[in-house]
Amino acid sequence: MLKGFRSFILRGNVVDLAIGVVIGAAFGTVVSALVKDLITPIIAALVQKPDFSGFYFQWNGAKFLYGDFVNAVISFILIAAAVYFFVVLPVNSLMQRFFPQPTTPPQTKPCPQCLSDIPLAATRCSHCTQLVA
Repeated sequence: MLKGFRSFILRGNVVDLAIGVVIGAAFGTVVSALVKDLITPIIAALVQKPDFSGFYFQWNGAKFLYGDFVNAVISFILIAAAVYFFVVLPVNSLMQRFFPQPTTPPQTKPCPQCLSDIPLAATRCSHCTQLVA
């Protein structure tokens, strides 16, 4: 029983997932601090307000606080951009470099009459029965 649990825990994908969650949480904290401490003050200085969390509007006596939503959207966009440019692109280029995908020649060709895909060795289209050279 413990042997099966140990083999489950030590499988590569479980360990990789655990490492990814820990690094992702730390990375999210760093980018959130970047947004809160650097990006938001720059944008707030441009619009003459010290903090986005104070942005709101009133309609029929109801107060709509949209400033925190703006902060969250900016944080999300920056986190997504940072993950894409600093994690996804480098990992994809490394994977292509170490494990190149073999290119396979096409196995089909289009029928000149009905444009359906037919095998390269076919002499007649199975869809429209047109002779294919």
